[in-house]
Amino acid sequence: MTEHDARVVRELLRAHGTTFAEDAGIPPEDAPQPLYRLLVLAVLLSARIRGSVAIATARALYDAGLRDPRSMAGSDWQDRVDALGRGGYRRYDERTATLLGEGAELIAERWGGDLRRLREEADGDLTKLRGLLREVPGLGPVGADIFLREVQRVWPETAPYLDAKALSGAERLGLPTDPGRLAEAAGSTDPAVLAAALVRAALDRKVAEECLGHAA
Repeated sequence: MTEHDARVVRELLRAHGTTFAEDAGIPPEDAPQPLYRLLVLAVLLSARIRGSVAIATARALYDAGLRDPRSMAGSDWQDRVDALGRGGYRRYDERTATLLGEGAELIAERWGGDLRRLREEADGDLTKLRGLLREVPGLGPVGADIFLREVQRVWPETAPYLDAKALSGAERLGLPTDPGRLAEAAGSTDPAVLAAALVRAALDRKVAEECLGHAA
């Protein structure tokens, strides 16, 4: 990796070095409630909707007391719709309210409401882990990738997890698309932070242009 590439990575991390979970107020903890909130955020972010709306909606669900699988599964469908609406998630509110309820029921029944048990079931196999995540209603391939990008902060065996979206950000920045080289360029930076910053570059051309301009 060239010195210019290293400057681009440093500038990207300086300007956009936060995870989406941080933006949603989710603490980076390997504990049942933060992990579930992260999964809900991944479901919300996987729809074709602005990331800021998904983040605001994750906060609205938390404020409504829908913070763990049991509270989500036990909530009234209309209450979920209303909370989604307060976050601005109106285009997908009814369908998402249903999926969140179904997903919460599955997590409560199969893993006792604790996604650490899902992690244990995967037993270090990333492909199996991704497959188990995709069994959760509303969490398709895109949502599973989002969850894994963010959870690598507390599940280090998944790192560096740089999926196609993150690598497309690297490509837009003119950086190598090899995950190992990108992680090396980021140094001691949390790989979840690197992944989130690269995704922001993929989603917003201006992010890439500004980083390239400042690194020149």
